[in-house]
Amino acid sequence: MENNSENSPIEILCVEKGLRMTGQRRIIARVLSKAEDHPDAEAVYRRVSRIDKKISLATVYRTLRLFSETGIIESHDFRDGRARYEAADNDHHDHLIDLSTGDVIEFVDVEIERLQERIAKKLGYELIDHRLELYGRPLKK
Repeated sequence: MENNSENSPIEILCVEKGLRMTGQRRIIARVLSKAEDHPDAEAVYRRVSRIDKKISLATVYRTLRLFSETGIIESHDFRDGRARYEAADNDHHDHLIDLSTGDVIEFVDVEIERLQERIAKKLGYELIDHRLELYGRPLKK
């Protein structure tokens, strides 16, 4: 197992939520915390396998499901046929998905946030949460 005395943000959330932290769960949590992309289960498996070859794909799937069900990570379906994951403790952001490459670009736009609030209020609602996913291809230059 990776020798790291400091707990990752996802490990800390797991402990706060009362999850039992096995060595394998710790490795998966650390890999997810370090991810700068939105990995699917296969990508998480490849990354954890470099650290501990004994972690199975089934263990990765079970752990991702557990972390998702407990609100530690979020699962996204970006229309590519696979669930992709990110830490749920991230600040709010929206996603632009590049249909050519599958890349996921995170962004925040104050105007969009204000517009969503205005629309909800106009329709008689208090906006509690939302997800915005834009799908596109790069403009030809």
